[in-house]
Amino acid sequence: MTPFILPLRGVQALFSIIVLGLTAYLVDDARHWWWSSPDSVDFLLFTSVWTLLVVAYLVLVPSRFPQFAHKYAILAVEAVTMIFWFAGWVAVAALWGDTRCRHSTWCSCGIAAIIFGALTWLTFVATTVFAGLHVRRTARSDTAPPPQMQGV
Repeated sequence: MTPFILPLRGVQALFSIIVLGLTAYLVDDARHWWWSSPDSVDFLLFTSVWTLLVVAYLVLVPSRFPQFAHKYAILAVEAVTMIFWFAGWVAVAALWGDTRCRHSTWCSCGIAAIIFGALTWLTFVATTVFAGLHVRRTARSDTAPPPQMQGV
């Protein structure tokens, strides 16, 4: 379990940057067709920015500022981010299911954002499970961060 956390964080950051670029393009290009971009695309854009902040917190805080790395806070941040990714990619997928795409760049970017959003959600499912197992295995009074998070 320990050797998988840091590579998963890297994948989470990389996929989040990819989704950030794709959704930023969608938001910008949507202004040419509508008054504003679809809310689901905006939410996926927000989720990718949120994830970059979360990954920075989850990588840096346990090693540099352990007093702020409470195990329940880590679990909560993981779970909220996992829920955001699920809601985001499902909402965009529902929108794209209603959109009649004709092999345009805009539609292809939306499909890529859905795929990378789903993959990012799966990585957060895994890290949320790891954080939940840490909370379950430790005593209630033990507030130390998970061992795989220390010394990063």
